[in-house]
Parts: sequence; C-alpha cells; structure tokens
Amino acid sequence: DAKGQLEVLDKYFQMKSNSIGDPDIYLGAKLRKMMLDNGVEAWGMSPAKYVQEAVQMVEKYLQDNMGKRRLLKRASAPFPVGYVPELDVTDVLNPTDAAFYQSLVGITRWMVELGRVDIIKEASLLASHMAQPREGHLECALHLFSYLKINHNSRMRSFKECNWANFYGDVKEAVPPKAPEARGKEVDLRMFVDLDHAGDKRTRRSRSGFLIYVNMAPIVWVSRRQ
Repeated sequence: DAKGQLEVLDKYFQMKSNSIGDPDIYLGAKLRKMMLDNGVEAWGMSPAKYVQEAVQMVEKYLQDNMGKRRLLKRASAPFPVGYVPELDVTDVLNPTDAAFYQSLVGITRWMVELGRVDIIKEASLLASHMAQPREGHLECALHLFSYLKINHNSRMRSFKECNWANFYGDVKEAVPPKAPEARGKEVDLRMFVDLDHAGDKRTRRSRSGFLIYVNMAPIVWVSRRQ
C-alpha cells in the first residue's frame, strides 16, 4: 500500500520531512485529482499557470521593448476574423522582432503539448512562418496571446462516453482471423481525424489533424501541413 511504499523510501533514501505527496506540477502543467462522469477518480492536467506566466512575460516584453504596447482587451477567437497567414504581404520582421516571434511560437507549441488542443491549428499555422515571419504574423501571434490572456483557464481530462451509433450506424470493429482471445480489461482505442483539403490559399497544400484516445483519455494530438 501507499504507507508501505513510503516506509521503504524512507528506509533507503533520506527524504525531507513532508517532501513526499501527490504530484502538483509536471513540465509546467498543474495536476490535481478529479472525478470522471463514470465515477472513476483520475488525474487532470491544466496548463493554466504556464499560460498566465507566458502572457505576463509577453506583456512585460511589449512594455519594455515595443513602446509600452499592450495586448488587446478583447479577442473572442485565437486568430483575427478572416486572417490568412500565407497571404500576408506585410514587411518582413527585423532580426530582433523575428526572434521574439519565434519565441512566441515556441511557447504556444508547448502550450499545445500541455493540453491546449483548442489552439493547435493556430500554433501550427504560425509555426509555418518561422523562417521569414512578417509584421502581420507577429500581430496575429499577439492576438493569440490576447485570446489566451482572456481564456487562460483550461484542463485536460477524459471525455464523457458517447453513443456514436446515430453517426456511424450499427457497425462493429473488424477482428483479424485467429486473433488470440483478449485477456484482462478491454482497451478502447479511438482516433478522430479531420482534414482541411487544399486549405493553403497560396500553395493549395492540405492541413490534417487527429486526436487519439486510449479508453477515455487523450494521449496524442497533432495538426500539420501535408
């Protein structure tokens, strides 16, 4: 049991008093226990603290280096309405601003790794212009941080079990012939895929994305240009 494990740790390793307990933060994400809809206790992961600190860092940089500029007070969506990054023809950023833009992209991509799946496409689009970012791309990145400042609170958790029969019909998974009989509890593996076919206005390249769940927990999420 947990008490026995703590006694073993204390015997072989010199631990500080009250230094052993439930995890609180992992790679920038806050952790806490939560109850799922099916009554099972699980761990939830939230990048809210990382997002807040990143926004504060961006605001300080703007104030110190860009004429005390401020993030927008209103940003209802991650990107400005109708903005298309690949069609941006504004001036190319100078080396200093380009490095700032690249750091913003790196920060948003880590937010996605921590669970901000809602900005995965926008982070991927901004990352497509790392080599030669323009003024409009920087403006768009700052708009994204304005959105994150307003919508910083989020938590990655398991999703509620849904009945997909109305969408897919009465279908069953194809089982390979002579497959060995399953042992133990079943593992439900699901993958949700979407594709923006020829969505790039300039190159007509496509952008695809997918989410993979094991049982009710998301484990992989990707958005990339093809």
